[in-house]
Amino acid sequence: MRFDVMTLFPELIEAAASSSVLGRARERGIVEINAVNIRDYTEDKHNNVDDYPYGGGSGMVMQCQPVYDCYRAVVGDAEQKPHTIYMSPKGKPLTQARARELSKLSRAVILCGHYEGVDQRVLDEIVDEEISIGDYVLTGGELPACVLIDCISRMIDGVLSGKDSYINESHYNGLLEYPQYTRPEVWHDHPVPEVLLSGHHANIEKWREEQSKMLTRRLRTDLIENKNER
Repeated sequence: MRFDVMTLFPELIEAAASSSVLGRARERGIVEINAVNIRDYTEDKHNNVDDYPYGGGSGMVMQCQPVYDCYRAVVGDAEQKPHTIYMSPKGKPLTQARARELSKLSRAVILCGHYEGVDQRVLDEIVDEEISIGDYVLTGGELPACVLIDCISRMIDGVLSGKDSYINESHYNGLLEYPQYTRPEVWHDHPVPEVLLSGHHANIEKWREEQSKMLTRRLRTDLIENKNER
C-alpha cells in the first residue's frame, strides 16, 4: 500500500516510517510512505503557507493554494482519485474496524494540518474523509498521521509475521486482549496461570476468551454495548 503524506514537517513522518515494523515493511517494499513538503509548493516569496483568518480570531490558517498544488503534484496522472484523509480533531474517531477497511486500499493520501487548521475550501475540494485519533488537540497532524499509517500497515499481509499477530489483539474483534505472560514462571511470588502451562490448547483458548470478555466488561463497557448493537 502507498501512503502519500502532505505535511509541513516531513522529517516527523520520515522518523516514524524508518523505524521498527514500519521501517522493515518499507525496506521490503510492502508499504510505500512518501512525505511531501507542502511548503515546496507555495508561491509566496517568503515561503509562507498560512495567513490570518477571515472574521478574526487567534492563530493562522493554512492557505488553499499550496495545499492544492501539493495535492495535484502528489496525485499526478493517477487514473482515479486516491482516497484522501485529513487528520482532524473534528473527524470521526479512528477505530480498528475502520483501519481494517482502509488497509484494503492500494493507496491513500493523508493531509496534515497545522496552526488553526486548513482553509475549508480546499478541504471540500480534495478530502474524502476526516479522521481523529482522539478527543484532544495536537500541534499538527503529523503524529496522528503516523498513528493512522501504523494502525493500517500492521494489517497488511507481510508486515507482521502472520495474521495471529493482530487478530487476537485488543479491539480487532470488539474485545480487549487477554493478559500475556512469559518467563520466569514465578515473579515476585506471582505465578503464571496454570492453564497456560498445561499445553491443553482448547482450555487455553477458552481461558483467553473468558479473560478478554472479563477485561472488556471491567475496563470498556462501551465496547460490549457496541458489540451487542451490531
